[in-house]
Amino acid sequence: MLIGFNLFTACKPKAEMPIDISKLSYNDFNAFIKISDEGMVTIFAPNPEIGQGVKTSMPMLIAEELDVPWKHVNVVQGKLDTNNYTRQIAGGSQSIRFGWEPLRQTGATARQMLVNAAAAKWGVDPSECTASQGVITNAAGETMGYGAVVKEAAVLEVPENIGLKDPKDFKIIGTDAQNVDIDKIISGKPLFGLDYKEEGMLYASVLRPPAFGKVLESFDATEAKAMPGVVDVITIGEKARDLLNGEGANWTVRLSDTDKVVVIANSTWEAMKAKKAIKAVWKDSSTLESTDFQDKQLLGLLDGKEFNTLRKDGDVSKAFASADQILERTYESPFLPHNCMEPMNFYANVTDQKIHLVGPIQTPEHSAAAVASMLGRDVEDIELEMTRMGGGFGRRLYSDFVTEAAEISDAIRKPVKMVSSREDDMTTGVYRPAIKYRIKASIKNGEISGYHLKEAAINSNMYGLIPNFFPAGTLENYQVDVAKYDSNISTGAWRAPYTNFLSFAEQSFFDELAEVLDKDPVQMRLDLLQKVKDTDDERIEYSGQRMEDVINLVVEKSGLRTPKDGVYQGFCAYYCHNTHIAEVADVVIENNQPVVKKVTVAVDCGVVVNPLGALNQIEGGVIDGIGHSMYGNLTFKEGMPESNNYNTYRLIRMNEAPVVETHFVKNTLSPTGLGEPTLPPAGAAIAIAINKATGNRLYQQPFIQQLNKKELVG
Repeated sequence: MLIGFNLFTACKPKAEMPIDISKLSYNDFNAFIKISDEGMVTIFAPNPEIGQGVKTSMPMLIAEELDVPWKHVNVVQGKLDTNNYTRQIAGGSQSIRFGWEPLRQTGATARQMLVNAAAAKWGVDPSECTASQGVITNAAGETMGYGAVVKEAAVLEVPENIGLKDPKDFKIIGTDAQNVDIDKIISGKPLFGLDYKEEGMLYASVLRPPAFGKVLESFDATEAKAMPGVVDVITIGEKARDLLNGEGANWTVRLSDTDKVVVIANSTWEAMKAKKAIKAVWKDSSTLESTDFQDKQLLGLLDGKEFNTLRKDGDVSKAFASADQILERTYESPFLPHNCMEPMNFYANVTDQKIHLVGPIQTPEHSAAAVASMLGRDVEDIELEMTRMGGGFGRRLYSDFVTEAAEISDAIRKPVKMVSSREDDMTTGVYRPAIKYRIKASIKNGEISGYHLKEAAINSNMYGLIPNFFPAGTLENYQVDVAKYDSNISTGAWRAPYTNFLSFAEQSFFDELAEVLDKDPVQMRLDLLQKVKDTDDERIEYSGQRMEDVINLVVEKSGLRTPKDGVYQGFCAYYCHNTHIAEVADVVIENNQPVVKKVTVAVDCGVVVNPLGALNQIEGGVIDGIGHSMYGNLTFKEGMPESNNYNTYRLIRMNEAPVVETHFVKNTLSPTGLGEPTLPPAGAAIAIAINKATGNRLYQQPFIQQLNKKELVG
């Protein structure tokens, strides 16, 4: 068979390339919206983007109520603007939850103003007009695009209390939207902090103490200064100390009080290479802590009597005194680095007129305030632009790298970008604190009669809402106590703070408790949840009904009641960050080792704004939870982290990632977070499945260390 074709006739002579709407000229409407004469819309995304998808989903909320086709929307990252935006922060999985109504209201109000402007042109009442897909229509059938009235609409009085759409009328919310940056990401276009450049910009590499508990005594930079590309070698620290000791050090400030040596050069490579040539002398300023020492401190706290009680229902002491049986277990977790793919970096240009800051930061407002306080400037002097972040996970909540860049630029009075190496990040960063939990339950007449949770942590304890998560409200005698050891190692939030490990400890304990009671672990939880469904206890954070819904859904979809031969399943249900999650992990034995093959997830996060983005967050959270539960471990020796790069710090590999199957509970409730909630249950689900597969109960993370010490008996 011979097939012929003509390339010339296949080409359409009048074919036009699609318009790049980002290149159009846009008319200002308000702080969120610009509209071109052609009716295309630019929407500013107010919150920092760390991969959680808010640069896509938050503009979707505005576009929905503005009623424009999503393909006509150009999204731009907004700058820090405290006059027009609120809660410009990426943390706690709260961006969509807090933006749900305000951003929709922004779109609806803008739509009404456009309608009002069109009605005025036509000389008709606005109530006779409708708007849909960027076009306004009057009762006579005449139409007018948004672009034709944007200038008139922008100066009209802003109407109040505009009604929002019924969820059944959504056209954008609930549909898959591709990441607005995906083309730039896969083609390597500038997006991230490391990509940012300015004419005449220098680069800085900071030499920090090699161990926590050491400070700079002296240094010799003679060799470094003579190296190619090196502009200068300076020290910083004085202004940072003033910030630490003053009133301007907000919660994002995580700085050491030592001087630091900074190499200024024409490139990152030249700066980092010269830094290695500096001969620095460090002296001890406080205890050089090792992991064994920290373990003893935390166990000592658990064995002691000095606790802060966060919640107390009934009398656990009496419950234990009258118990038929008591189950007590201790669970242990290590420090963890954040392992952001993009190391810490920030651009700063400090002049007498203004301070220009650009880079990847989760807390732009707090960071700007810290810089202003440190340099003795008005916060209005600061212009802060946010780039996309190559990972955050809580690390970029803290502004140490921002204030470092600002202090360097202030010292040299030139534009400069501070860039950390991977080794800098892992050895001088902010970490998830090591934590130990001791959980004790009393049993009376075959039922749980008392429950006592004790936490011992490095530097800080669980925040006040967590004691009101499950099982709070389901047990008559319930108590949560916390204690902490103050360390010189800097710690902070790490994806799903505290719950990232507490979920494993608590849910593993409940599974073992069900075994002791000879009860089905799923049914035991469902029975407990009945006690909280009609509670009048306003402290309770979770919904008994919504938790029951995700449990029933995951049981159905995972086949938990009809297990397959050779597949061992672990069940976990958990609530955090306002979202209810249930997970079932499937584990098999391959080459005499447990392997996680699949995780089935049931999610109640209310309305799912962008299902495609939601799946990315859910799957990423599960895989992250599995990887760090199995392998994550950062130990210290005399104040120095014993891992400084991925060759010595184990992360989950691509071939180890399981299939993640997600199912949503469908409802029209306001949306809740998804960046963090699926991570905490993952560790518990695989630990319970591994116990079924091997006969070994796991009590310490990372699991791999405990598994390697035990013979598989399952």
